[in-house]
Amino acid sequence: MNNAVLVQIAALPKMPMAALKNKWRDLYNADPPPAFNRAYIVSKLAYRLQELAWGSDGALLNKRLEAMARSKLGASGRDELRTRVQRPLAGTKLIREYRGIEYHITVLADGFAYEGRKYHSLSRIAQIITGSPWSGPAFFGLVERKIKRS
Repeated sequence: MNNAVLVQIAALPKMPMAALKNKWRDLYNADPPPAFNRAYIVSKLAYRLQELAWGSDGALLNKRLEAMARSKLGASGRDELRTRVQRPLAGTKLIREYRGIEYHITVLADGFAYEGRKYHSLSRIAQIITGSPWSGPAFFGLVERKIKRS
């Protein structure tokens, strides 16, 4: 793995916002979006650095990541990598259409807001919407699929 890219990525969270904006201009050849917060800009810059270093072909990247995981976990590693839930940043709006009705959920720092009430669990909200038990992250499309090792 290219250590220069890793060093650049590790430095991003410590950079002042002005430096992050300049880095954005260098990497994207455009001004950064004004309405996004620091965490968003850092994550997009990290992605862009990796994309430029290793390309953006998803299938190829997945193969490289699987190979890296195998080399790190070794032969005694797990048979299957766990499903990962990507929790969105606070303020993110989740929109899900179910049976012709559009539902809007706001991600809070310590839970979720739905119809003026606060919930600690997306699964509870999914159950209220559907009337049956659901994995909230799966219902709202926040689950990455499992990657099986060969």
